[in-house]
Amino acid sequence: MTHTNPYRLTDPPAAGPSGVSRGDVLRSVLWAVVVVSTVANMAASYGGARTWVHLLCGAVTVLCAGTLVVRNLRGHK
Repeated sequence: MTHTNPYRLTDPPAAGPSGVSRGDVLRSVLWAVVVVSTVANMAASYGGARTWVHLLCGAVTVLCAGTLVVRNLRGHK
């Protein structure tokens, strides 16, 4: 026997797959890499590192951020 809640505003969620998808994992990893590369670039700036370190960190940040943007735009179509 199921009990219904008269005070509930929405229907209960349908029983379906409730797991973490590969897309969710990829998005989390990309965000983590963006944060780490940005922090590494800031540390390189304060530490007086060589130019190639800044360029490498910046390139990684731009590639990951661009991938996040493209995935977001493709997901909304």
